[in-house]
Amino acid sequence: MINLDLIFPEIYLSLSIMFLLMIGVFKKNSENLVYNLSVITLVILLALIVNLFSINETFIFNESYKIDKLSSFMKSLTIISAIFVMISSSTYLKKLKILKIEYPILILSSILGMIVMISSNDLIVFYLGLELQSLALYVLASFNRDNILSSESGLKYFVLSALSSGLLLYGCSLIYGFSSSTNFTHIASSSSNVEYGIIFGLVFIIVGLAFKISAVPFHMWAPDVYHGSPTSVTLFFAALPKVAALTVFIRFLYIPFLNLIDQWQTIIIFISIASMIFGAVAAIGQSNLKRLIAYSSIGHMGYALAGLASGTNQGIQSSITYITIYIIMTLAFFSCLFMLRKKNIFYEKIQDLSGLSTNHPILSIALLIVLFSLAGIPPLAGFFAKFYIFIAVIEQSMYFLAIVGLLSTVVAAFYYLRLIKIIYFDKAQEKFETDHNLGLKITLAISISILALYFLYPGILNEIVSKITII
Repeated sequence: MINLDLIFPEIYLSLSIMFLLMIGVFKKNSENLVYNLSVITLVILLALIVNLFSINETFIFNESYKIDKLSSFMKSLTIISAIFVMISSSTYLKKLKILKIEYPILILSSILGMIVMISSNDLIVFYLGLELQSLALYVLASFNRDNILSSESGLKYFVLSALSSGLLLYGCSLIYGFSSSTNFTHIASSSSNVEYGIIFGLVFIIVGLAFKISAVPFHMWAPDVYHGSPTSVTLFFAALPKVAALTVFIRFLYIPFLNLIDQWQTIIIFISIASMIFGAVAAIGQSNLKRLIAYSSIGHMGYALAGLASGTNQGIQSSITYITIYIIMTLAFFSCLFMLRKKNIFYEKIQDLSGLSTNHPILSIALLIVLFSLAGIPPLAGFFAKFYIFIAVIEQSMYFLAIVGLLSTVVAAFYYLRLIKIIYFDKAQEKFETDHNLGLKITLAISISILALYFLYPGILNEIVSKITII
């Protein structure tokens, strides 16, 4: 008998999506109602998942679905992020007149795919979750139909994502062919004999997953999609899918293929180094804040992968800590971006920040904290995120990876400091509007407080993450 309590969050979310869709279809002008109910749905979903934290390692559906500390933490992180994304971006959607009933339903569908991915212990279940997530993201990217950039970004993401999904499926078929199983636990016993077919399959799946987190050299979609999509969708892209993809990376590399670490470790190190260097260098010449954050996120994923490359529990825990702090920084940055509004036009050019401190001192301080944290300057949370990664890497004597990471941090600091110079020392422009919704103010206040005060209680997150053991 299957204990349905373990998958009650997934069942609840699926039924909620159908219920909200029915409300949207049969009740006219129900956009605000469906949007607000979606946020409430996520809050209840979070409570259901937090309830599963006490469960250690449990398998259901013939060992294809796994409930453990890693899945509970990553699902909670995904849902908390989604709640803040939705409450901070509601005004943006209304001002651009793109708040339709489909928007929150697509968000919820994508989240359902993510939580299925996070708990997957089987290639087929993982792929089902991935495609459910991706199908919703294709539509969200092109949601602003009146904007040609949005339509273009949706098409680019669809074509390139379909290519990566094809490579990923090919890798799955190779692994199934050579191991006679799609289950991670069963593949682990088959992969003890090093067969070239399994290694090829492993490489193809790493390529597919690297695309999903926009790691170099599979990053080509990120700048255009981030730039063209509505800013609320860009925030969603920048944060949530990366949590699910990183979780699958951890499960995939450390459960079925831990005994092939010599084969995949070199690939992960290369992708990590390439992402850190490219993310640091390519962002320097950008003039659009959304494109800049796209290149910045490529670099940040390089740091997260560096922790995975270490091949230890400490490395995995440092990567989970990194992605958590990265999401808080992303929420804070985009909350500031939503506040750059004049006459229902949202500004996103770097020069639009010129002299911001003159008219908006509080917003400028918030941006100062975010940018210093992104640059990894102590004592802000971003420094601790990088510090834990470097400690994990150095303890495994991966000195070259650590040196590249440190140098990339120094180079990346240039464009963050340049933004601060523009905010505080350039000539002031016309004042932005200040009538922001409560959800946006709460999101900014909470995220900035965590970034600024993290050094007082860094042990809280460490204590939670330290319970997650994979190896």
